[in-house]
Amino acid sequence: MTFHMPALLPGHRFIGWCSTVVVSLTAAGVLAAAEPTPLSLPAHITSTDDLGDVRSAAPSWTAEQGGTLTLRATAPDLNAWVTIPAPPDGWVLSRRGSIEATITNDGPQPTDVGLWVVADRGWESIADYLILEPGITRTFSCPLRQTFADGTPKLDPQRVTSVWVMLRKPVANATVTIRRLAAMGAAEPWQRPAGRLELPPIESGPPAAGRRVRYQLPKDKGTGIDCLVYLPRDWKPGHGYPLIVEYPGNIFFTPGCYSTGLPDQCAIGYGMTRGEGAIWVSLPFIDRATGSIAENGWGNPDDTADYAVSVVEHICESFGGDRGNIVLTGFSRGAIACGFIGLRNDRIAGLWKAFHLCQHFDGDGWGGATMEGAIERAGRFRGVSVFHTDNSEEKVRPVTAAMNVPTTFVQSGLGAHSTAMFLDDRESTKALRRWFIAVTGRHTQ
Repeated sequence: MTFHMPALLPGHRFIGWCSTVVVSLTAAGVLAAAEPTPLSLPAHITSTDDLGDVRSAAPSWTAEQGGTLTLRATAPDLNAWVTIPAPPDGWVLSRRGSIEATITNDGPQPTDVGLWVVADRGWESIADYLILEPGITRTFSCPLRQTFADGTPKLDPQRVTSVWVMLRKPVANATVTIRRLAAMGAAEPWQRPAGRLELPPIESGPPAAGRRVRYQLPKDKGTGIDCLVYLPRDWKPGHGYPLIVEYPGNIFFTPGCYSTGLPDQCAIGYGMTRGEGAIWVSLPFIDRATGSIAENGWGNPDDTADYAVSVVEHICESFGGDRGNIVLTGFSRGAIACGFIGLRNDRIAGLWKAFHLCQHFDGDGWGGATMEGAIERAGRFRGVSVFHTDNSEEKVRPVTAAMNVPTTFVQSGLGAHSTAMFLDDRESTKALRRWFIAVTGRHTQ
């Protein structure tokens, strides 16, 4: 078939064919849209200095073939990685189907390689992992419409902030080369699921109504120890508010779970209240000797417990937290921490009115949290109620018997090790919100 230059009206000139839409003829002669041109994601990267966070690795960037990234592990570690940050105005991905890259193992040993697409504000992320043999090249693909087992979207493509290349448990000098990192394919425009909450961004500056800020106690200035404080949208000075204290999971990266081990990952407290009617604090696990946050494990458990007490006292005194209305919650390691840290001694145990635990519990054996120790700690609980999400009533029974308070168990149905269920209006989360209102007496919209 022959195409002709379109006729031009007087005073108009031809300025070129549209480069964004490509068309082709099907066998039946019907005009159909072809695949869009790949969007090169590192087009704004001009040197190694433009790369983002680096962990236990030495990255190198060259402009070869539209951008080539070499990543070499510098020491054995749990994970090594480099991140490719989005440009200041972000990537336009709402109509894209996937993010892909070709990765070659240039090292002498098999290497477990992951490509991560990471969004902000607590949305889950998407990964593709493969074990590459030496000299082998494979295409890694992260579908941007990927869902959890129950159909819940894993991320919002419009909020993708970075792409990570990660080596899991690498040996020293494990080396991979990444080429052709691009957004591929077409998809329907992204639409937020009905009722889905959007976590507030993490900001700098003093706490204020509706803001989630990084916060240091006065005595921690000059250290790496901080927490996150969120004052509800309806917060007013001089008023009292229930306080939710939340612990994050351990640092843990698998295709179904993205967890940095930092308070930034916390989401339960916001989902529990939808941002109204309660103060929400996300706490770290710390080590005073190093002045740092522990992404993995408990840090120093006594330091972590003492820090929690100090933060709670400070929030109650400075921002109106109600000392008689404090709920402790956590995910994974954070759920175990409700007992292992939250009931470590009588002083910290006396803070809590109720517990909420998600996908783990004190006594399941992780990090020294034996059942025998958990039962002993449970005897210190002075609260009125406990709520479990995605835990086994049978396995937890020895601890609940020792706590001797009404205990609720729900299953979210998410089918993944994640906190994504708390940002949805699913039945398990609605039950948690009703429980919170009943326990605290505070109505949330």
